[in-house]
Amino acid sequence: MKNIYQPFEAILEDIIVETPTIKTFVFRPKLDFEFRTGQFIELTVPGIGEAPFTPSSDPGIKDRLEVTIMKAGKVTSILHALNKGVSVGIRGPYGKGYPLDNFEGKDILIVGGGVGLAPLRSLLFSLFSNIDRYNKVILRYGARTSADIVFKSSLPEWAKRKKVDLLATVDVGDPSWTGHVGLVTTVLKDLPVDIKNSVVIVCGPPIMMKFVNLKILDLGFRPQDIYLSMEKNMSCGLGKCGHCRIGSYYTCKDGPVFTYDVLKDIHDIWD
Repeated sequence: MKNIYQPFEAILEDIIVETPTIKTFVFRPKLDFEFRTGQFIELTVPGIGEAPFTPSSDPGIKDRLEVTIMKAGKVTSILHALNKGVSVGIRGPYGKGYPLDNFEGKDILIVGGGVGLAPLRSLLFSLFSNIDRYNKVILRYGARTSADIVFKSSLPEWAKRKKVDLLATVDVGDPSWTGHVGLVTTVLKDLPVDIKNSVVIVCGPPIMMKFVNLKILDLGFRPQDIYLSMEKNMSCGLGKCGHCRIGSYYTCKDGPVFTYDVLKDIHDIWD
């Protein structure tokens, strides 16, 4: 009988420094690995522990997996200290991800904050590969400072793509930053979208998601059209431990992507 908790091996091939606290880890799985954008994996450092992360790479690529990770705790600190060539374990993929079929023929507003752009990068790759199925993609991204922006070299390239409208902002400006200054909610004005024929995807720190969600609702978007990435306290990834419950839902099994209408009557979803 297969051990559902047994990871398979992957080799760390490359490490890309995104910001002072965020790195993208490029893994070469020993087996071809498939996932749907928005799903997550459990990444194991042998002898240390494991933690859940959402891949930031193109789901269409099966022999390489990229995971963008902020240094924030025990496992992430160990990961940030790793060198190329080491072996790690991967379990998954888990969760339901983004329902791309529901997005076809619509304006897609994507709002990201900080390292929250990592799982959204995977979504963008999926959208770009079939861009003619969608009306347009509007990306609004915010970071604390210009030094905290992830995928710096990719943003200008994304902005030039067909059907893409991109605007980035920073909370605190500096002499090197010539773009917009202000919280990400300040770039949610005069959006080039048809609210009645659109979906919104939000991913970032809980406090950012809370206020973006309030702003989006105030603009007239419907709760059932707002998709939230609720990567909250996941541990086993299989709905066994109960750590990730939101009301009667398990983030790892029923999410991590939820529409707001599913969560809106649950107390303290942003905690």
